[in-house]
Amino acid sequence: MRWLGFGWDFLLVLTAIVDSRTSKLLKNVTFTREFSGRFAVGAQTEVKVHIQNASNQTIKVRLKDEYPPLMVLNGVREAKISVAAQTSVMLIYGLTPPRRGRFEFGQTALRFRSRLNLVWCETKVISPMVVKVYPNMRRAREAELKALGARSIVSSHRKTSWRGEGREFESMRDYVRGDELRHISWTATARRGKLTTRQYQIERDQTILVALDAGRLMTARIDKETKLDSAVHATLSLFSAAARAGDNAGLVVFGRKIKNYIPPSRGRDHIESALEALHAVEPEMIEPSYARAFEFIAANSKRRSLVVLLTDVVDEEGSKELLNSLHLLRPRHLPLVVTITDRDLKAVVGEAPTSVKELFTQSVAEEIIHHREAALRLVESKGGLALDVTTATLAPSLLQTYMRVKERGLL
Repeated sequence: MRWLGFGWDFLLVLTAIVDSRTSKLLKNVTFTREFSGRFAVGAQTEVKVHIQNASNQTIKVRLKDEYPPLMVLNGVREAKISVAAQTSVMLIYGLTPPRRGRFEFGQTALRFRSRLNLVWCETKVISPMVVKVYPNMRRAREAELKALGARSIVSSHRKTSWRGEGREFESMRDYVRGDELRHISWTATARRGKLTTRQYQIERDQTILVALDAGRLMTARIDKETKLDSAVHATLSLFSAAARAGDNAGLVVFGRKIKNYIPPSRGRDHIESALEALHAVEPEMIEPSYARAFEFIAANSKRRSLVVLLTDVVDEEGSKELLNSLHLLRPRHLPLVVTITDRDLKAVVGEAPTSVKELFTQSVAEEIIHHREAALRLVESKGGLALDVTTATLAPSLLQTYMRVKERGLL
């Protein structure tokens, strides 16, 4: 009796093994993975695993999708699913990427019942695939609207002109107190018998060129992202504002060498080109070559441009190459040097020290800030513009300065 039971168990195990080896997934069952849209930093994207059963049998499967482990999962990526004949089912879950770059999905693990329903058979479906995670364009546009408000909306209407000190004549109007004397048209005044002022509109079709530093100091992390990440989104905000204003925007990404270049242009396709160029840019632990970047800009941009340099400097000594290279841009171009400071540095200075250690830390912080300000004053003395901002104020300060440059007709 004992041997009979052992023989029965052996026969059952053998049958299960043979059943497992000979069972295959029905040929008319297909699996695909698709996404609700492209991936963007900090934004959730839906992943849809589609099961299509074109056979005449109901199938029961257990599915587990392999997503990039660095992404944040929202929902369930594995399930036990029954798919009736001639129908389809979808497994949907959400993923939020924490940073830009390339991420890889693995194969999807699948278990299905064997022909005799004795065991679960396991296989892999859906090939591994690489997806790109882009900068968050919605974040960039929100920063633009928050910084410029109605001016950004107005600029999108081609028939509406901004009024300022631009070079393009728009119309004549009666003189009002506060108008500059240089804008008075004496010919029109003599003809009309009363003071008449020329009115100008902000010029369109100007050129903005962003020089994005991808060197050592841009690797510093603030609020879970690098300074380069903040600079990337500020760049896209400026591209969007420039497009609405009718201006052309270009991009140079550089470290020791030129990494990427997008000639100045505008339009939806141009924004897409910028997103493609910026999605995989990472800072390197090397010093950038400002001279090489400015020489490249001078050689490739013959038209007068606002050259926006997004970078960081520590002190006057460390910024010598930057200061010595500015002459490569002047006088044809107008350089705007934007340095991204550490928020914590300014916070340290603003608090009263309570110990010798804090006093020493505050003293060092004040010295660094003093040297940074000295370097930026030297930029202004060489005919450029300078901004020292935190990551939080980078985009709004940059966009407002861009608008002031246009309104004052500095280009």
